[in-house]
Amino acid sequence: MPASRRNLLGSAAAGVGIAVAGGFPSLAQAHPNQPRPAGGPGRRPFPPLVDDPDGILALPEGFRYAIVTRAGVTRLDKGQGLTPADHDGMAVYSAGNGRYTLIQNHEIDPGARFGVPHVKGTVYDPGAVDAGGCTVIRTDRAGRNLGEFVAISGTVSNCAGGPTPWGTWLTCEETEDRAGDGWEEGGRSGAFQKDHGYVFEVWADGSADPRPIKCLGRYSHEALAIDKDRTRIYLSEDADEPNGLFYRWTAPRGVKLGPGVLTRLAAGAGTLAAMQIIMDDGSVLPDVAYLTSAQMGRPFPARWIEVPERDAHTTPVREQFTDGQVTRGRKFEGVWGTDEGVYVVNSYAWDEGDLPADAAPHDGMVWFYDYRAQTIQLVAYFPHQATEEDGAPAKYGDLTFDGPDNVTVTPWGSLVLAEDGAGASHVLSAIPGGPTYAIARNQLNDSEFCGPTFTADGKVLFVNMQDPGLTLAITGPWERYLGG
Repeated sequence: MPASRRNLLGSAAAGVGIAVAGGFPSLAQAHPNQPRPAGGPGRRPFPPLVDDPDGILALPEGFRYAIVTRAGVTRLDKGQGLTPADHDGMAVYSAGNGRYTLIQNHEIDPGARFGVPHVKGTVYDPGAVDAGGCTVIRTDRAGRNLGEFVAISGTVSNCAGGPTPWGTWLTCEETEDRAGDGWEEGGRSGAFQKDHGYVFEVWADGSADPRPIKCLGRYSHEALAIDKDRTRIYLSEDADEPNGLFYRWTAPRGVKLGPGVLTRLAAGAGTLAAMQIIMDDGSVLPDVAYLTSAQMGRPFPARWIEVPERDAHTTPVREQFTDGQVTRGRKFEGVWGTDEGVYVVNSYAWDEGDLPADAAPHDGMVWFYDYRAQTIQLVAYFPHQATEEDGAPAKYGDLTFDGPDNVTVTPWGSLVLAEDGAGASHVLSAIPGGPTYAIARNQLNDSEFCGPTFTADGKVLFVNMQDPGLTLAITGPWERYLGG
């Protein structure tokens, strides 16, 4: 790392702090949610978590949960089989009369015991047997299971994605598998018939179109968000060797996004570009891990460099750039848009393989990209706290927060983060530049939480526990702690 950049960024051992310069994004209404509920008595710390007598989910006093679906236990409609495993990204839409529709990803590789079954009209790749996909779940404020069915199948490792302003869900494949690649699992084997690593559109009524949206590129997609003008999409990549990138796709001139538009566009339509964070000396920051809490609240200019070959026929997209051209990050994960900009999360970077030379280890970062200013700033930072015992990180305590993954913005504008870290996993409430509180803790095992999403009326927080595959509906006095 050049000395000039090293001096600008400060010591890798910098402690937690908020920079004096700069500010933090306002708690803008999440897009595409409906208008926020009326303000309550103001934000206040969440009460301590209370152990669950059933050993599943610890919650603050006054909150409760219901299990909506459970992998391998609850059943799909019309004899389609059992609820698939590995629940991940998710969106919620109002179905009226206190009922909701969930669209849910399943992050599954082929050959799984509870993979997404191939249902006629939903299959992308017949070679991806018992793999990933999406299901649609009907439920209500009490978390009752009112039915579930397959919306898309024959996809692989559907991780996150993002809701659209027109009421559909864009599901992301976190893989780079190619047609002809073989797979083997549990004594079963097969081969892919089509390339993977794409985004697909899924409708809440289940009428998915199992055609890839090739203009958004082929790589290890994680999550995405559409801007309020419906002309740009911001996308994250969870990858390493080299670390992944943060992307922006811009629609062709005159095109405004809406139902089915993306699927109809040509593979080379629009412009897919990777982010560059620009430093004071005009150079490109090589990796976000060079920034620490000392830079919180400081906006950095962000520029975008076009991807040379987005379908990655010969070279993975992230490898098409040299380290001096783009800003990389280990585990670019959750993405969520507001009317003002977009949040993006880096889960962690502390292992030797995660970090570029001389960068600072961390246990999570949350960034905010401002559409109008075209700047990006660090709004939450989780310092690395693990110690090493016998060459491995020590198990974190229940009150140590680390590994933020999926992110959503509540109807009141604050953030909810799902942990995928060491030790106990939490669902967290966070305010940019402010405090972080635990909303829930996994008492069942050390599995990650996934896909947190609030109903637009602020009544229910739906969230997934990836293993053993639970969809949970959490209710309680949300406005008392998040409103204001």
